[in-house]
Amino acid sequence: MDTINPPDNPYRVNRDYTLDESLKYCTRLAKSHYENFLVATFFIPSDLKQDFYNLYAYCRISDDLGDESGEAEKALPLLDWWEDELKACYEGDPRHPVFKALQVTNQRHKIPIEPYIDLLTAFRQDQMVKRYDTYESLLNYCKFSANPVGRLVLFLCGYSDSQRQKLSDATCTALQLANFWQDVVRDYDIGRVYIPQEDMERFHVSEEDIAAKRFTLQFAELMRFECERTMELFREGMALRSMVNRKVRLDIEMFSRGGMEVLRLIRDRNYDVLTERPEIPKSRQIAILLRRMLSI
Repeated sequence: MDTINPPDNPYRVNRDYTLDESLKYCTRLAKSHYENFLVATFFIPSDLKQDFYNLYAYCRISDDLGDESGEAEKALPLLDWWEDELKACYEGDPRHPVFKALQVTNQRHKIPIEPYIDLLTAFRQDQMVKRYDTYESLLNYCKFSANPVGRLVLFLCGYSDSQRQKLSDATCTALQLANFWQDVVRDYDIGRVYIPQEDMERFHVSEEDIAAKRFTLQFAELMRFECERTMELFREGMALRSMVNRKVRLDIEMFSRGGMEVLRLIRDRNYDVLTERPEIPKSRQIAILLRRMLSI
């Protein structure tokens, strides 16, 4: 198989890219998908923006290779190909434009390969695991699907210590969980249920309730339970704000504030995420941003 251009690869490239072209490739990809990060991207320090674009391009393509291919038989070989490209980058032979750009970022910030590998572990798990029996098993999934992103961002900001990583992990896990509670219906429609099975049984909620979008008092209590312990994770992670450089403090805090706002929106709707997806309007995002700017 051609490692640069495997079959059915939506991110295939047909030629060699210069470093300048590779950087522009990542920038275009990041900006074309950045609508979900409207607030956070406004204040990324200028000297870190390209590194953020390079990192985002890796995460975006990893996610697309896992989710957009539609089935495990296609997704797993593509993820294997992407891991081969990652390893080639760390061996000093980057081939894909994302890795030509990312090599510069990795060398500049001394980023190890492990967080990148962990993300691919999560995307492979998505192809094989559709239900989680316990909360602990869901947290273990977040360890690979969410926490590496925060650790990568910390590396970009110049931090690699375990104390900051632990706080970042709390925030990233909370963000992942908030997204799950926001997207219960969407996830069910693609065959996934992230609400722990033990919790559904405890609150007497069935998958049939989700399928029928049947909002009940039991479902409301289940969502209240999940949102409250997710909020605790956000509160734990907020301590990171005072432990980072001021120039990146607002960016890091805004991720937490956005996730906490999702939980508040769910609460204000009496925990009904079945009949309508809770979503923060962009006007509200900007209001949150302005409030935080005035407080620092």
